[in-house]
Amino acid sequence: MGIMDMINPNQKDTHKVAPIPERLKKNQKVLIITGDNVEDTEFFYPYYRLTEEGYQVDVATENGGAFEGKHGLGLKQSRAVDEINPADYVLLYLPGGKAPASLRENERVLEIVRAFKKANKPIAAICHGPQILAAADVIDGKRIAGWPEIQDEIEEAGAIFVDEALVEDGQFITARMPGDLHRHLHGVLEYLKGNKKTKADKPFAA
Repeated sequence: MGIMDMINPNQKDTHKVAPIPERLKKNQKVLIITGDNVEDTEFFYPYYRLTEEGYQVDVATENGGAFEGKHGLGLKQSRAVDEINPADYVLLYLPGGKAPASLRENERVLEIVRAFKKANKPIAAICHGPQILAAADVIDGKRIAGWPEIQDEIEEAGAIFVDEALVEDGQFITARMPGDLHRHLHGVLEYLKGNKKTKADKPFAA
């Protein structure tokens, strides 16, 4: 039995972020797509860190509702991917763990990834998250980091697998594992703050 099973459904979702103070709001939204068996830290670190910076973070899962990470943490509520309009967001974040193995089979998830690619908006992925990028066929010729076990998938998608803590190539910001999270989020925030561009001559379209 996981932690989520032991929580009374009428109780408050204690891991959901508190409202952002008005003075800190950036009036921009970030999308995290995840699901059951996500690596807990790879979800919660960016979820909290991006909120801390003032971004509204929306969490989407395949069917909406509750989800639980590999180690028992999760949220009681999320949006269904079918409800998501990619145009509403300035960045897509894909955590790892076991969730991407299912998400890469969901056509709506792949459509969202392709929409971010087409709009030249930053796409961040860590650990097994790049499996979704490979399935969406958007990383041909790109340098991509990820968990070592997915190297073949990344290379079969035409990308160059790189064993580094932070890899940035155009609009893609990738990393290997939970220990890379501090480097990964620093890179993500550099893009969001406008200090880096998704292409050498073109900022991403907010």
